[in-house]
Amino acid sequence: MKRSHFFAQMARMKLIQRWPLMRNTVPENVAEHSLQVAMVAHALVIIKNTLFNGKLDPGTAVMRALYHDASEVLTGDLPTPVKYFNQDIASAYKAIEQNAEQTLLTMLPAELRTAYESLVSGHVTDDYSPLVKSADILCAYLKCEEELSAGNREFAKARERLTAMLDARMNDEIRYFLDVFVPSFSLSLDEISTPGF
Repeated sequence: MKRSHFFAQMARMKLIQRWPLMRNTVPENVAEHSLQVAMVAHALVIIKNTLFNGKLDPGTAVMRALYHDASEVLTGDLPTPVKYFNQDIASAYKAIEQNAEQTLLTMLPAELRTAYESLVSGHVTDDYSPLVKSADILCAYLKCEEELSAGNREFAKARERLTAMLDARMNDEIRYFLDVFVPSFSLSLDEISTPGF
């Protein structure tokens, strides 16, 4: 039986640092980020289904979110100002991402590739794609909130940019998450440990 390097590559997500051009009070890696995106994507589906007549599967959202940055085990995390510096660079990087995704898929045994294709490919377009992207942006916004709460002004412009991105895709479930859950991210441990604070 042929051996597969797929999960050995996925395990390397913990080695890929996010926000590499910025001073971080608490470094963040792609594995940590992916877990948080999965939790937020799950929450957005639960909010949508419970309060706003949604019909999405929370498990599908979680799995798509866990793998949403899978290609970065091969490409690294290219900083946003570089990635979107101009249209040529953005297009070239999209091609690099797609190539990395295909490389990862070919690491899987052939009989399993179809099951992982929608997870590893960041270019699948369906009802889960915008939701996972919203969760991704929310998690980047939360990182900014945490850094700014720690006195790190390095993240002020990033928060402005992410606020605009959230405003552009605002919907009921994002608004609910922002209103109910986000304020706690700027509080201390003592404050979030106090019931009903």
